[in-house]
Amino acid sequence: MDKLIEQFSLGLFVWQTVLFILLVLLLKKFAWKPILNAVSEREEGIKSALDEAENARKEMQNLNADNERILKEARAERDTLLKEAREMKDSIITEAKEEAQVQANKVVEQAQATIQAEKQAAISDLKNQVAELSISIAEKVVRAELTDQKKQVQLVEDMLKEVTIS
Repeated sequence: MDKLIEQFSLGLFVWQTVLFILLVLLLKKFAWKPILNAVSEREEGIKSALDEAENARKEMQNLNADNERILKEARAERDTLLKEAREMKDSIITEAKEEAQVQANKVVEQAQATIQAEKQAAISDLKNQVAELSISIAEKVVRAELTDQKKQVQLVEDMLKEVTIS
């Protein structure tokens, strides 16, 4: 260290100091600005990438929330449609049952009316046959001798044997 102090030259020191300051100024002008700009640009790029990532994350959360909301709405609409379909099915079945009951009642009423009409026709036909039979018996009785009691009884018995009700 003593040797360094003995060999110290003030002129050399000044020139080295001037060159060092000149080197620092040159570096500041030509190297530090581009390096600092590059670092600053890189920092801005990283910040913007982080902001975009955060925005993308928020957008994904919003999309997930929207998807969930849409899914809930779709489920609710599906449930509503199924409920309406069940109600419609039940009403159609009820209407069909009522219509079938009405048709069955009409058929029964028509059958009863037909039976009644045929019954009346049969009664009328039976009355006509009885009337014809009565007239026929009366005719035969008048023709036969009315004085003979035995013949009258015999005639009535014979007529009754001949008569068949159809």
